[in-house]
Amino acid sequence: MTILVRDLRPTDPADLEAFVRVRRAALPFMIATPEITGFELAGAHPDKRYRLLVAETAEGEVIGTAQVGFAYESPEPGRSFANTYVHPDRRGLGAGTALLRTAEAYLAAEGATELFVWVLDEPANRAFAERHGYRAGRSAHFLRLDLAHAALPPVPELPAGVELRPASAFAADPRPLFTADAETTADEPSDVGTELDDYQDWLRSTWNHPALDKELTVVALVDGEVAAFTAAHTDGAGRYASAMTGTRRAHRGRGLAKLAKAASLHRARAAGYTEAFTGNDSGNGPMLAINEWFGYEICAAETRYAKRLAGSSEA
Repeated sequence: MTILVRDLRPTDPADLEAFVRVRRAALPFMIATPEITGFELAGAHPDKRYRLLVAETAEGEVIGTAQVGFAYESPEPGRSFANTYVHPDRRGLGAGTALLRTAEAYLAAEGATELFVWVLDEPANRAFAERHGYRAGRSAHFLRLDLAHAALPPVPELPAGVELRPASAFAADPRPLFTADAETTADEPSDVGTELDDYQDWLRSTWNHPALDKELTVVALVDGEVAAFTAAHTDGAGRYASAMTGTRRAHRGRGLAKLAKAASLHRARAAGYTEAFTGNDSGNGPMLAINEWFGYEICAAETRYAKRLAGSSEA
């Protein structure tokens, strides 16, 4: 079958819908909407060199997608990513290979030295990555919580000096949240480290992200200073996702992240959300334990594969 790979047409509502349709089918445990897709492409940092690719049949049916770019926030230059997904009903037609080859050629031409791809942890997917020369790295889990029926634990009692506020309380000056996000993100276990040091980029890509629900994003303050937080993404159609949960180093071990997330989940349920999703690196024991306490259950797993690109010093 003939497969054509091209860039997403961001001004075409039908193309955005087709991209999201494939993403939802391949990754039902992640939030995807046309608005989010268009926003992330239009607002991407220039150093990200971000492209959204689609694979379509000769008849014009979009059957695969890829998110391609540079990990520009990594302290190690030359690291890039290409996350490709094919509609489950259209696998085996060559869309995944066509997308990956296009992504590799683009990134190599742009100077990338190493390419990382997330692969759903299924035998066929792992074999696909290994056939294309990728090696397995860290693994992660997707988790789901039935907010409509789960017996959520109550919000723990607030310790002395601790208060909870929604992110909307920081609308006039969100910099304290940026500082907390930067510190906690730097400590996340990952194959690709991240350093958040551009406040304006954070405002554009994180604070103003259309999925960020500033009322359900909950911040724990200790004596008036941001100590922990949980960021909530929602799709307005019953689905809630934890975008990031973390505690600043000086306040760890006090249960503040659990406190913030408990408050957020209870608020999400009261607001009518019925499904909650999150993702955890398999080595992040503390966060996995917190999510198990809430009643989350693992619904899928993925592995990050990596490959040196042709022309790099280790290729």
